Amino acid sequence: MNDGPVVEPLAGLSRAYAAAREQAARVIVGQEATFELLFVALLAGGHILLEGVPGTAKTLLAQTLAALVGGTFRRVQFTPDLMPSDVVGTTVFDPRAVEFHFRQGPVFCHVLLADEINRAPAKTQAALLEAMEERRATVDGEGHLLPEPFLVVATQNPVEYEGTYPLPEAQLDRFMFKLTVDYGSAEVEREVVRRHLAGFERTRLETTGLRAVLSPADLLACRADLNRVAVEPDVVGYLVEIGRATRQSPDLQLGSSVRGPLALALGARALAALRGRQYVTPDDVKELVRPALRHRIVLRPDAEIEGLSPDDVLGRALAGVEVPR
Repeated sequence: MNDGPVVEPLAGLSRAYAAAREQAARVIVGQEATFELLFVALLAGGHILLEGVPGTAKTLLAQTLAALVGGTFRRVQFTPDLMPSDVVGTTVFDPRAVEFHFRQGPVFCHVLLADEINRAPAKTQAALLEAMEERRATVDGEGHLLPEPFLVVATQNPVEYEGTYPLPEAQLDRFMFKLTVDYGSAEVEREVVRRHLAGFERTRLETTGLRAVLSPADLLACRADLNRVAVEPDVVGYLVEIGRATRQSPDLQLGSSVRGPLALALGARALAALRGRQYVTPDDVKELVRPALRHRIVLRPDAEIEGLSPDDVLGRALAGVEVPR
């Protein structure tokens, strides 16, 4: 492994991230690990699916992240009657100019919260997922580039299934990470209540003194510098073998696609950079296996009957892959 000095651009990124964590603590309580992976996805150019019950700060996390990088934030409440044009935009006729103009939808922002994405019909989900993949929205045959950086934070409720349209595996595969967000400890809940009693208003983040630590242009420059982070051949082999191990697991009827190891590689590189290193370690990869792969696998019915979860099966697969020295 390369243990040389940290190059200056990466040191600058790690310092900016430390400042971002400090700023985020003004607003968010007890979601440090989730916030870190949101930042990793934004830096690496991925998207995140958040699964959690209401009241676990999913919207606040996305709002805070956008504010910290000086980006625009939009929220779309996905409902059964939501149309693709409600997300990507539409063309409108201007009678005075006697011509059509494109009216941008909420997808034209830096951080988009797609709230309860599984409540919208497949056609609307597909329009958003196409924009995520292509970084452009196609309306009436014309493509329109999205701003960069661009992050979609999609949420879904794990306990409500009536009236939902679950994302198929091929669409889930578009997300870099799937994160589960649960209630915090009693101490965390007490702090949340205390802050609200002291006057905290989540709809007015500017009153908290929250300030941007990076601009969108800064973030894109940092993204370009990720090429300086070394991923040694033995680490590449390690993360590829983890993906392949899921395809050979007797507990799975569908293992990870090639996008799984790719998400591990890109995510681990961004994670190492945020932590001030110019090389990826096997521990970086291990840390991301469950977030990067849990939504890319499908359990066999007998494994579900046995009570296994995707994370349990990934733990078994990970244990069977030799760690490089």
